[in-house]
Amino acid sequence: MSTSAPPRQHVLSDEQWERIEPLLPSNAGRKGHPFRHNRMIVEGIVYRYRTGIPWRDLPREWFGPWQTVWKRHYLYARLGVWDRIHDELMAEADARGDIDWTVSVDATVTRAHQHGTNTTRPDQPTGARANHRKPVAGEPEGHAVGRSRGGLSSKVHAAVDGRGMPLAIVLTGGQRNDGAMLASVLDEIRVPRCGPGRPRVRPNAVVGDKAYSSGKTRRMLTARGVKAVIPQKSDEIAARQRKGSRGGRPPSLDKTAYAGRNVVERRFGLAKQWRGIATRYDKHAITYRAGVVLCAVIAWLRK
Repeated sequence: MSTSAPPRQHVLSDEQWERIEPLLPSNAGRKGHPFRHNRMIVEGIVYRYRTGIPWRDLPREWFGPWQTVWKRHYLYARLGVWDRIHDELMAEADARGDIDWTVSVDATVTRAHQHGTNTTRPDQPTGARANHRKPVAGEPEGHAVGRSRGGLSSKVHAAVDGRGMPLAIVLTGGQRNDGAMLASVLDEIRVPRCGPGRPRVRPNAVVGDKAYSSGKTRRMLTARGVKAVIPQKSDEIAARQRKGSRGGRPPSLDKTAYAGRNVVERRFGLAKQWRGIATRYDKHAITYRAGVVLCAVIAWLRK
């Protein structure tokens, strides 16, 4: 059995693997021998999400038994391994000054395949999500699958920096409103310091489309000391104009900063080149989200 995948299936370079290998658990606190063939297993997880194939169809000659790859991925998802590696890579980038703290936010809907929805769940889940920062992450209510116009789906809410690098990822049911989840997305932004000091959690500005425009959202951002770069909806403008002088002044909009909002759209486009992310095949929300975070880790490694 080969210990590494052929060149076409090999995503991680030697240098990139050396950066993340020390951050992987040796045996995740379990009794027995330390994990073996770590690089082969991780390459198998990446290969599955890039191609979107069933776990059982993973080529054994390249990645070993599919059960081993799946169990390792599920364990890493429950332990938040990829989130911790993501935090470490962001901390290194922030120490170099490589994070642009003008943050863009948006969400994208992913259709849930029938193989990922044959689980018991409420018809309209609340959108509750697992806390990946706990030692063992739990499964959110309804497996983060909701019924929207397009059918059963999930929604990936993300925050990226001014260069389009992913900072935070939240998974909910597909029917969840973008603006209602903004506070949760901002709460997920947590970039540790390489030295002493608290993690950075507050961006300089938040750039969002009209889906995030509401008085409640603007007040929330003001309370956090964050500049809002969000255009008003047409009905909000009309309501203010009907009030005349009582309507107050319109909120300011930094058009230069807003012109860079498409970095989050481009990040979604790159992430959905992985077919296992463009369509949700996973039954468990924590395993699907772990695949999205792994894609973000690969993006930071390639930066």
